[in-house]
Amino acid sequence: MAADPYAWSLSDETLVVVAALAGGYAVARRLEPRARGRRAAFAAGLVLVAVVFTTPLESLSLHYLLTAHLLQNVVLAEWAPALVVLGLPKAVASWVARARAVRVLTQPLVALPIWLSTYFAWHLPWLYDAALRRPDSLLHLEHLCYFLAGALLWWPVLQAEPHRLRSGAKAAYVFAAFVLASPLGLLLALLPNPVYSFYKAAPGLWGLSHLADQQIAGVTMTAEQAVVFFAVFVTYLGRHLREEESGEAFRTLGPT
Repeated sequence: MAADPYAWSLSDETLVVVAALAGGYAVARRLEPRARGRRAAFAAGLVLVAVVFTTPLESLSLHYLLTAHLLQNVVLAEWAPALVVLGLPKAVASWVARARAVRVLTQPLVALPIWLSTYFAWHLPWLYDAALRRPDSLLHLEHLCYFLAGALLWWPVLQAEPHRLRSGAKAAYVFAAFVLASPLGLLLALLPNPVYSFYKAAPGLWGLSHLADQQIAGVTMTAEQAVVFFAVFVTYLGRHLREEESGEAFRTLGPT
C-alpha cells in the first residue's frame, strides 16, 4: 500500500531535538535578555527543522519526489543552521568559540570545504539511495551531517569569534560558496536520465516523470542558492563599500 503523500508526521526524534534545542536556548537567553532579533532567528531555525520533518514534505521526500528531498536537505544544510547560528546569544557563541575544535573547523578555508564535501558526498547516487533505504539510521546521519556542516559554513559569516572577518572577506566567502556549490543543482537539471534508483522506483505523483522531478529538483536547488547566497553576498558587499568609503573619508579629513 502506497504511503499517503499528504500525511503529517511527528517523530520522536524531531520532538527530542527541537525540544532540547529550545530548552537549552531558554536557559541561555537569560545571558542576553534583550536580544529579540536573535531569539526570533533561533526560533525560526527550529520551526524550519520541525516543518521539514512533520509536514507532508517528509512523506513526499521519503516515498515520492526527489524535489521534496532536495528541498528538505537545503533547509537542513543552509537555512536552519544559518538562523540557529545567527540566533545564538553572544555570550554562548563566545564560549563555544573558545573550543579548539571550533576555532579550527570554523576557519573559512576549512568550513567551506567541509560543507561542500558534505553536500557532494551525500548526493553520490549509491550513498543517496542507501540513506533513503535506511530512514531510521543512515538518513538521520545524513541530516545531522548537513546541519553541522551548515553551521560551520555560516559561523565565520554570522559570528565575530573566533575569526573576525571583514565584510569584504565575508562577501567573497559567500560568493565562493555559491559558485562552488551551484554545479550540483545544474548537473541534476541537465542530466538526460534519472540518477537515483530509489526515486526511479518510486510511484508517480502529479503526472511528473522521474526525469522531470529530477530537473525541477536541480533547478530549484540552484535557484534557492542563488537567491540566498546572493542576498547575503550583496549585504556584506554593501557593508564593505560603506566601510571603504568611511575609511577614505577619514583619511581625507584626517591630519596630513
